[in-house]
Amino acid sequence: MASNNSETSENSLASELAGGDISNLYRFIDKDNVHGLNLTVPEHAKEVIKPWDRRDDNTIFLESNVDDQLMIHVPFVENVRVKSIILKLGRGEVAPRHLRVWANKSTIIDFSDVDSIKPQLSISLLEGETGVIEYPMRVAAFASIHSLSLLFDDALGGDQTRLYFIGFKGDTRSVKREINSRLEVPAPNAADASISDRVSNRVGGQQTTAR
Repeated sequence: MASNNSETSENSLASELAGGDISNLYRFIDKDNVHGLNLTVPEHAKEVIKPWDRRDDNTIFLESNVDDQLMIHVPFVENVRVKSIILKLGRGEVAPRHLRVWANKSTIIDFSDVDSIKPQLSISLLEGETGVIEYPMRVAAFASIHSLSLLFDDALGGDQTRLYFIGFKGDTRSVKREINSRLEVPAPNAADASISDRVSNRVGGQQTTAR
């Protein structure tokens, strides 16, 4: 019975670490200092940085103002490793098709500089998707991040870009400490003590996916 309980706890913890609160970087975002450029409602820059359980909420969204370019600057309260960015985009003509990401800029990138400063990431966004989509990042380029500047543009209609949700997955040193502390299982013998090692190895090889 003890062995079954241990396996159940191991599977539950592995599931949580793979797609739950620990991999979500929401709590490490400095929301008070999230801001953007060319927004119809500037205050909505921080409002699209939503908790995971509100990722499908469409009542608050971010729209570009005079054209389809929209820039968001997202600072973190401590250095993080960003493994993926999670987005819910506008539909139809307001859906952006291109994203550029600059890392560790002290201030937001100005539109006049976007073509002269090389981004760490430039990707084509999936067209026609209505749900939350996860885009993987190159971990080596985003291993120690204190801020990200995101430029969305190339909307299907060409006039306006809309976003409903921006999120990130990854980890920090404090997350690793939390994982280690939660994996410490009181063990009367060596066989039980190896459980934490098995969970750590198993979780370390998993890739998170948006659900």
